Amino acid sequence: MSALMDEPAAPRPGEGLDVAALARWLRASAPERGGAVEVAQFHGGYSNLTYLVTVGGREMVLRRAPDAAEGRGARDVLREYDVLARLCEVYPLAPRPICRCDDRSVIGAPFYVMERRRGLVLRRQLPAGLALGVAEARRLSEVFIDTLAHLHSIDAEAAGLTGLTASEGYAARQVREWILRYKRSAVDSLVDMADVARWLEAELPADGAAAMIHNDYKYDNLMFDPGDLTRVVAVLDWEMGSVGDARMDLGTALAYWQERDDPAHRLLAVGPTYLPGSLTRRQLVERYEQRTGRPLARAVYYYVFGLFKVAVIAQRLHERYLRGETRNPRLAGLGRHVTLLSRAAAEAAGSGRC
Repeated sequence: MSALMDEPAAPRPGEGLDVAALARWLRASAPERGGAVEVAQFHGGYSNLTYLVTVGGREMVLRRAPDAAEGRGARDVLREYDVLARLCEVYPLAPRPICRCDDRSVIGAPFYVMERRRGLVLRRQLPAGLALGVAEARRLSEVFIDTLAHLHSIDAEAAGLTGLTASEGYAARQVREWILRYKRSAVDSLVDMADVARWLEAELPADGAAAMIHNDYKYDNLMFDPGDLTRVVAVLDWEMGSVGDARMDLGTALAYWQERDDPAHRLLAVGPTYLPGSLTRRQLVERYEQRTGRPLARAVYYYVFGLFKVAVIAQRLHERYLRGETRNPRLAGLGRHVTLLSRAAAEAAGSGRC
């Protein structure tokens, strides 16, 4: 099964690192990890860039902000380091960070280095040689939602994580901030997005219990044991990790979960969510309720919020591509994703169903 592992390749054009400068920084910041430095890039993901750094035969992972990331984008990668530094002590699936660099002059952007976890990352297209039958797909989807429920059970206060954000008023703040991000990054005027924004404000629920949340939970941010897909070996990409309303986190996970009957499910799916045997969104909610012991009233609200949020993320990435801030060709077609996601959000809000 080693051929199924997530492996890096040569950096994309324009996304290479200054290896000599990185080596000098590592010698000063982590002298115990000396040796020749080699760099390759993991090509998954859309926002922060991820690299395999081999130092004297020992492997680490480097996460850095994109070149054009100013302000929030540059801060997110350092915030991710801070989240992992505390979370890894109480949550074994969080990789352990090693060191961070705030100095943009070293490789052109802030970055941090963490331990490497080895495993299989499941994306829309399964790796060649991997087939999932009905029973396997169902068990995989159960593990997916069980892992999220486990994350939400962590005692954030005992872990010293509560300083990440003010949990009071979390839902209202999230809705307000994502609507503002939509307005700031709008490339086209979409009626569905405007309608959904008004619906989210009008239907805002009261706050739920605060929990440690991932905020971008989906198949391709999980790493599985390739020899046993019922075992998660890491949860990745914590740049939006926070403490807040767990229902908002579940809503984002539901938004990424495309079913076989969804329009354009093959285009929008993040991981093999649509395979025969996979739980439906409704079944994910029911299993989450069973695992956490917390009934989830009006699950559709959090699903609609998740769709709106993911549409805004796609829109902002597409805007970066149009402005020439990235050469990643995968961002070129994200405008269509925004249209499809906003339409799905409007239909779910109108029907009241996930």
